[in-house]
Amino acid sequence: MDAFGIMNVVGLLAFAVVGSLRGSDADLDLLGVGVLGVMTALGGGVTRDLLVNTTPAALRSMGDVSVALVGVAIAVGLSRFGDDLTERPVVRIPDAIGLSAFATTGALVAHDAGLTAFGVVLLATVTGVGGGLISDLLLQTVPSVLVEDFYATCALLGGMSFWVLVEGGVSSQTSAIACAGVVLSLRLLAIRYEWGLPTV
Repeated sequence: MDAFGIMNVVGLLAFAVVGSLRGSDADLDLLGVGVLGVMTALGGGVTRDLLVNTTPAALRSMGDVSVALVGVAIAVGLSRFGDDLTERPVVRIPDAIGLSAFATTGALVAHDAGLTAFGVVLLATVTGVGGGLISDLLLQTVPSVLVEDFYATCALLGGMSFWVLVEGGVSSQTSAIACAGVVLSLRLLAIRYEWGLPTV
């Protein structure tokens, strides 16, 4: 499995767990929890693929959906251990891992499609935060990426680092690893030190 495949599986699993737990915290029924988990997992990737005029991978095979459903099952099991799990490290860390994985897949797809620097950064960010944005809309809340602490910015900076490295002659596989590392490191530091962007 190449870098894209690994990152995609990691992102799907992590975001399916996070989305499902958000549904559980919102007192949705089992179907609602499943829908929210699957939409959180697939939303960013579907949006990414549509932006590069490709049939979404989730519609071309059952692989992505199957991984997402495994994440939903894990979340249902975790939900038995209490409420508000999404604010605990056991969930916030996998969410950070999912963000880094999906931002990286977005950058890789943009690079393969021959997009500009703006396109690489945009797809990295959209893929990283798109699923969470959809889940917020389904829960009828203000999208967390607009008010959340240092989150979407991590994906944006990761996409920038990917483009800089690729343009500098570094292989896309190595650049992908670096992108994931940048996003994950920044997000974990933001959680640890409660970083946030200034409000206006």
